[in-house]
Amino acid sequence: MPKLWNETIEEHRSAVRDATLDATAALVAEHGLMSVTMSRIAQETGIGRATLYKYFPDVESILAAWHERQVAYHLEQLEAVRDRIADPGRRLHAVLETYALISYDRHGHHGTDVSALLHQGPAITQAHERLLVLVRDLVAEGAASSALRADVAADELAAYCLHALGAAAGLSSKAAVRRLVEVTLAGLRPSNRPVGDGTSATWDGAGHGNGHHPRHGSH
Repeated sequence: MPKLWNETIEEHRSAVRDATLDATAALVAEHGLMSVTMSRIAQETGIGRATLYKYFPDVESILAAWHERQVAYHLEQLEAVRDRIADPGRRLHAVLETYALISYDRHGHHGTDVSALLHQGPAITQAHERLLVLVRDLVAEGAASSALRADVAADELAAYCLHALGAAAGLSSKAAVRRLVEVTLAGLRPSNRPVGDGTSATWDGAGHGNGHHPRHGSH
């Protein structure tokens, strides 16, 4: 088979696959998961049912493929944010904020019924590990420059960030998401005092303490 013809076939298959994933996601968002069938997906995509079954055996497999594509795309977004910012502190802040906003947007657009259906396949597991490494390296970089705490391992702090920011999916506004990011970042900053010593510090925009406030009263 000529190379050009083979490439054209692959491009066509890729286009059909992408159109199928997009149509399925749109149907789920508009009508809910339980109302989506292979017949409806085929109709929305503009192909026959027999053709659709050549690509996917069922609705669940289509949703799993869509999820994998979304995760890969979002990971590329995060890596692009990391690569375009030189300052380590701003880079970590931007990556975490982007991650939180992605979690917020995904929940709002597709709901929890899709998330409950999707399984953690090998591709998703690998993507999560890649994400964890991305955040871990940024945290380690901050700790090496003394901008972030060094008393906890970077991989533990990276896991803390991702778990904490997962709460963005349940928030009501982007402003609330950004506040969550600030609270999460506060947990990464170094502290010169033991926990529970009765004092607290306020922080400036660069993450430096600017004062102690003694607790009122005595016991």
